Amino acid sequence: MARPITLLQPSRLEIGAGSVSCLAQWAEPYRRVFVVAMPPTVGFAERIGFTGAVETFIDLPPEPDLPAVAAVLAAARAFEPDLVVGLGGGSVMDVAKLVAALWDGEQSVPDVIGVDKVAGRRTALAQVPTTSGTGSEAGIRSLVTNPETLAKQAVESRHMLADIAVLDPELTYSVPAAVTAATGVDALAHCVESYTNIKAHPLIDGYARLGIELVGRYLPRAVSDGADTEARAGMMLASYYGGVCLGPVNTAGGHALAYPLGTRLKLPHGLANAVIFPHVLAFNASACPDKTAGVAAMLALGAGAYTNDILTSAMDYCQALGIEMHLSRHGAQEQDLPIWAEEAFAIKRLIDNNPRPLGTKDILSIYRSAL
Repeated sequence: MARPITLLQPSRLEIGAGSVSCLAQWAEPYRRVFVVAMPPTVGFAERIGFTGAVETFIDLPPEPDLPAVAAVLAAARAFEPDLVVGLGGGSVMDVAKLVAALWDGEQSVPDVIGVDKVAGRRTALAQVPTTSGTGSEAGIRSLVTNPETLAKQAVESRHMLADIAVLDPELTYSVPAAVTAATGVDALAHCVESYTNIKAHPLIDGYARLGIELVGRYLPRAVSDGADTEARAGMMLASYYGGVCLGPVNTAGGHALAYPLGTRLKLPHGLANAVIFPHVLAFNASACPDKTAGVAAMLALGAGAYTNDILTSAMDYCQALGIEMHLSRHGAQEQDLPIWAEEAFAIKRLIDNNPRPLGTKDILSIYRSAL
């Protein structure tokens, strides 16, 4: 409780069915709107009805790397926007943060890797998630892949905080069940890893518990019926709470182990985290038994007294959502695992947050269990 923390959130938050309709009115003062989107989400820009000149950029890979972000920045500099809008999933919103913070200046992404290196920002930023997973709309971090090392590099700056975030569950109706399930477990992992983190704080624990409870209540419903508005809204709020947790606390071992699966296997971020989630939850159980039992209860897993019980019940939970939980089914091979373990262990900003020490042998063991 005595450890100082700083909690930052978007200046304005809109949530509820149809809430995206408020964005056009909010954006009226801005005359040049640069929208970062993906092909499945670009149509929502027309639905919003911006009144100014609109430029839309959709040529983004699922896991943006430095050259991809440089291309977006070049397009933004040519257009000179006064408002940047992230309209999509976590990668889209991460890129929108970087564009808003960097287009009108001399800094490049490599210049700002790390904490508080962004010089400033004069461009407004609106974030509109169309999935429920990353919570990127809530936070001040952005992840970019270095194509030479395949490592995820993080930029953190309060200058990347959104001026407005809009959580409209109607924008997630068309998300397929498989993606809904995987991104939902990603939101869950954000909350759980923050809750069990060695940097855990009572203020953030409250947001984490709310997020875990919402996932337990609404994720199966959202997977079963994509047009269940209450369930979709509940998952958007769970995702947002997970994003809030990332700021002062951040994730831990689970995300460190998931990143090589994204860069090496090209697994979507949500799916990579979903595959790893039960294994790290079980691995950490002995270090934080009370909180692990609380997670199990909030998800109705059954508070198993032994790690194997928790692993089995968490695996069953994810498989019941339709997630393929075996890495071998996603193209992983035994000989790949040692190098991935080394890469995961090198992500010290997350590994060092884990409640139970994670060495390369432990990571390799988890990968083999997930194979």
